[in-house]
Amino acid sequence: MAPRFQFTIHASDGKARTGTIAMRRGEIRTPAFMPVGTAATVKAMKPESVRASGADIILGNTYHLMLRPGAERVARLGGLHKFMNWQRPILTDSGGYQVMSLSDLRKLTEQGVEFRSHLDGSKHMLTPERSMEIQRLLGSDIVMAFDECPRADQRRDVIASSMEMSMRWAKRSRDGFDSGGEHAERSALFGIQQGALDEELRLHSAQALTEIGFDGYAIGGLAVGEGQEAMFATLDFAPGQLPADRPRYLMGVGKPDDLVGAVERGVDMFDCVLPTRSGRNGQAFTWNGPLNLRNARFAEDQAPLDDRCQCPTCGTYSRAYLHHLIRSGEILGAMLLTEHNIGFYQQLMQAMRDAIGEGRFASFVKDFRRDYLG
Repeated sequence: MAPRFQFTIHASDGKARTGTIAMRRGEIRTPAFMPVGTAATVKAMKPESVRASGADIILGNTYHLMLRPGAERVARLGGLHKFMNWQRPILTDSGGYQVMSLSDLRKLTEQGVEFRSHLDGSKHMLTPERSMEIQRLLGSDIVMAFDECPRADQRRDVIASSMEMSMRWAKRSRDGFDSGGEHAERSALFGIQQGALDEELRLHSAQALTEIGFDGYAIGGLAVGEGQEAMFATLDFAPGQLPADRPRYLMGVGKPDDLVGAVERGVDMFDCVLPTRSGRNGQAFTWNGPLNLRNARFAEDQAPLDDRCQCPTCGTYSRAYLHHLIRSGEILGAMLLTEHNIGFYQQLMQAMRDAIGEGRFASFVKDFRRDYLG
């Protein structure tokens, strides 16, 4: 029988590392990018196409799924995997980030967060215990601890207070997860480091999380408007504060050059809506940088999006046709660009895994930045 959760590092090159997370529903190759399936779907893609792109794991959203169709309903229907026809691992976020973003619709206390649904205004209470229950009902393979994500531009004392509460919530999440019976025996729990851009606060958070003990550790509170330079400066120290023998997951990141820079600094896992959202809005990521397919210069361009890309879109359709679909508002345009972007992200992760394994990651990074950033 496959292990509940086992992380093996196969090779390191500088701070970058490549490995495998073994779980009952399959292996996850790291560095890994998780396509975001917010409402039990990776937007504009069928699950089989997501898997064909090379994705080993996807992300589901606790906040959105608890509101619609409801975690209890998903459980009655056999769990999230059966519901959406995805039989490989699923990571669910805790709902904390989405709830915190509802600044005008929520009330924060030590107990948790009371908020009103953005759908119909109905009142809900989300606590660490309830978050663990929802993720258990969904059948998540990797469960995220419930936390608060403050803005990085707030006063240090506010960030410190928020981080300390998140650590108390992390302990309650651990206790709630452990009481989950069979689900706790077959799934994993990740803690989330907070502390914004402050090295001392991040260290305190990492120490608190390590004392509680988690299967993996996320770096939260970044990619929330602080800019790439500040994010990388934080990643220069934050991953190294976390246990080296556990996966490190940078939440909500990001652009292709963000991913490369974060892997360079020791991060193993990522998620972001960018490849799917950009695909729906006419933007394609390529090895030579992003392209806006709305631009008139593509109207008669018969070349593929990216001649280095192995995705079905690049092997079949021209830039001119994709430009036509996007300018015409055709649904197929969003589908094809999303398929390309998800495929490109997975090819990027595979290229990084290969480079790390072969001890040439520094040269890969140099070549990537030359081509992608120009």
